[in-house]
Parts: sequence; C-alpha cells; structure tokens
Amino acid sequence: MSLGIAGLGWVTPLGATIEEVWEKLCSGAAPEPTAISESLGEKTFRAYQVPPAVVAEVARQPRLRRSSAISRFAVLAGLNALRDANIELDEASAARTALIFAISNGGVIYTRRFYQKIVESGAAAASPLLFPETVFNAPASHLAAILGITGATYTLVGDGAVGILALKMAEELMTNSELDRCLVVGAEEADWLLCDAYQRWRLLRAEPPIEPFARPPRGMLLSEGAGAVVVGREGKLSLQCIHPGGNFAHRRELAGHLDAIARDVQAGNSTDVLIASANGTFIDQAEEAAAKNHFPEAAVYTPKPALGESVGASALWQLICAAQALRTQQLPPLLHVPADCGLTSARVPSEKDWHRAVVTSCGLNQQVAALALQLKSISTDR
Repeated sequence: MSLGIAGLGWVTPLGATIEEVWEKLCSGAAPEPTAISESLGEKTFRAYQVPPAVVAEVARQPRLRRSSAISRFAVLAGLNALRDANIELDEASAARTALIFAISNGGVIYTRRFYQKIVESGAAAASPLLFPETVFNAPASHLAAILGITGATYTLVGDGAVGILALKMAEELMTNSELDRCLVVGAEEADWLLCDAYQRWRLLRAEPPIEPFARPPRGMLLSEGAGAVVVGREGKLSLQCIHPGGNFAHRRELAGHLDAIARDVQAGNSTDVLIASANGTFIDQAEEAAAKNHFPEAAVYTPKPALGESVGASALWQLICAAQALRTQQLPPLLHVPADCGLTSARVPSEKDWHRAVVTSCGLNQQVAALALQLKSISTDR
C-alpha cells in the first residue's frame, strides 16, 4: 500500500515553520549551541536546543503548562502538520484518525529528574506533577487529549530509525478502512544525562562543526525538537516504499545491513535525492558506501551538520527535508564535508526535475531502516 503525505510539521533549533526553517537551511544557517550542565557532575556539554520562544504559544495550553519540553515539541509539531494538511479535527474526524508517537530517550530524562529531587531533598520534594512525564507515552497522551483522539494511539521506543518504523506501522494501520489518516510524530529533548551517556560512548564532540563523512569520525552534537507527518491515501507526495530494516549487533555489521536495505529500496528505480543520516560518527562510512553503490547519481544531503542529531525526531526531520527537496527542487548545502569524500549536494535548483528521494536512517543503538518518497507532479512554484 502506498501512503500519501498530506501535511508536515516540525520544531527545530532554527524554528518551527517548514518554509522558514527550510529557507534558513538553504542559506547555510546553523543554530548556536547552548551549554548544558548539571549538579550531578562537573561536565558541561554543548547541544542545539529549541529556543523557548518557539514553543511559547503552545506552552500556554492548560494541559501543557506543567508538561515536559518534549511534550510541547510533539504537540506543536503535530498541530503544525495538521494545519499544513488543512485538517481541523472534530469529534467525527478525530475518531477516524490514528496517532503514532516515536521516541528514544524522553521518559528516561524525567525519571532521572524525578529521582534526583528525591536524592537531593527527600521524598517530599518530588513533585507528583512531574511523575507522569517519566513515562515514554506522555507526549502521545497530551497530543491525543488536545486533538480529541480516543481511538488508536501508540508509542514506539527506538533509536534514530524509530520514525521510519512508526511510518511503517502507520502503513499497516491504514489498511483499516475505518481510518482516514494517521498522524506520526517523533520527538527528542536534549538533557545533561543524554549528553553524558553519548560522550561515554565516544560519540560526541565538544564543539561544532559536525563533519559528516570525515575520516576518522570526530563525533556529533545532540539536538532537540520534533517532526510530524500526516499520512493518508492521497497526496502530491507518496511514500512509495517503507523498508522496516532490521538490527545490527556490532558496528562492523552496519554496512552490510544498509547495503541490503538500500538495494531493496532502489529496486531498479532512479533516485534523484538521498537524505542520509550521517552525523559525524561511525554510521557515516556505511552511509557513504550506500550512496556510492546504490545512488551514484543522486544529490546527497544530511541535515545533521545544520540541525544536530535529534535521535527520536531525526528520521522525520530527514523525511521533511526529502519532501521539501522534491517540492522546491532544491537542497541546502552540505556543511563541513571533507573534500575527498566524493559526495556533493545542490544549493540551487537542479538542471533536471527531481521526482524521487530516498531517506536512509542508521540509528546509534543498532537499528537501520529506509524509505522512498515519490513526487506525483512538479510544482512550478520554486
């Protein structure tokens, strides 16, 4: 079954409007990293965070006044995607809408904060208002309640590829004739605990820039935000193929897994744009090999040097970049790419029309997946 894309929404360190953020990316803009520190340790980390002003309006909703930041990111991205699709849910349409939320680390962050309060000040200091945010499905609960969705609501926990797995689940749900659409949202929040963990795994770097395809890999910076996609049975953009991929037990196995997945997704088609998940870590070599072996004619772009590694939101950010590339026939520049990597991207409109884009997503915790996006017609408004 081929799904259509009806609407897109995201919340990023560069803003929350699709067109505004895309214009910034195409101009080569990147956010300024902020310092994250914690009383638990003396370390200070740098990460790309969402400015508070970006979510200020949605934070005023009564349900979200005491909610987690990740819940606010998810709600705003979901509302923006529905707005982009010109959909305003009422009781009847909400009943025919499913919600899938993809997350990686959010609930762990709030469990740590809840426990820290108890350790520092005793049990009385642990606010019961914070405890509901310690569960992974808190953002899905807030979004479903605000939209009035009382039916199918799911939360998937994974790594950077979890957004594609959520879209695969949406594809399966849409075989149900009682559903008209599915809202898929992925979100992440940057936190000291998260930064400390990734540094211990030797995946972080202290300062920008993120340099994809560098040898040796020099590390990434974490970021936060959310991405959202409204899928249905119609749309100018179609999800031609969603490959659920699989897991790799060891880093040395990643290249073989991605090679097989890329071969399946390509399947003899011509691909014009490849949106890779390269982020300055060990996954870049596998992404580069897949690009050269299976998509040699494609313009290559990875948003992570500009937006950072957003983990749970990253695959949906990549999908939005793929959709925008096909819509506008333009890609942002690849920032800080080594001269000898042999991959190029286009900042200006392409000489030929782009019709097909592929997204490959290699997670840092052994998940890998991919999808292909097809444009049904070329817009004359570029």
